[in-house]
Amino acid sequence: MLLEALVIACLGWWALSCNHPLKKTPAVTINKQPVNFARRTFDPANPPSDMPSLNQGENAACDSDFSSNATVAGQTRQTDATHTTLTVTHIKMDLQLSLTIWVPNDVTQHVSEHEEGHRQISEYYYQTADKLAERIATTYVGRQVEIAGTDLQAEANKFLQQTAAAITADYGRELNPGPTQLLYSITDHSGNEVVVKDAVAHTIKNVAIESP
Repeated sequence: MLLEALVIACLGWWALSCNHPLKKTPAVTINKQPVNFARRTFDPANPPSDMPSLNQGENAACDSDFSSNATVAGQTRQTDATHTTLTVTHIKMDLQLSLTIWVPNDVTQHVSEHEEGHRQISEYYYQTADKLAERIATTYVGRQVEIAGTDLQAEANKFLQQTAAAITADYGRELNPGPTQLLYSITDHSGNEVVVKDAVAHTIKNVAIESP
């Protein structure tokens, strides 16, 4: 009777475990912030100091800042006093897109719409930025490195910081909205009658072919 009761109790515990699995911390965490947008006007004769410089022929600008910050965590397995194996176990990435449209006080509607096109392109790339960041970060999870030195903690922290910098660099390189923005600019959509929405769609679709 005691054995039977013990078996029943064990089976009941196993069923409870199956119905309520333990939560596991994900190896990659992506924190994508909402777009931070601002629209500012300026006096062309006295532009503010925090305004980006305009290229020749430009009288307005859309300043897009794609920022990312990676934090990398790892687990060490020390083999002796001066050697340890470090494994990357978790990566957290914080993503942000800050957009500021700068237009002169007497801006025309056409120029204003053109800058809105630049904004649309940036937001298009940011839509899937979290998926891109997750894909990149995932490739670093599980990587191992042998660390040697008299201060293993310092060497481990150095490796984690270098890994975080590499992840951030990969993200910026692969996101790369620059060619699309440049193609949109050199086609001078602000100087013709092309509908901005159509111009943006055409640029995004054909950037791989037409990009200078």
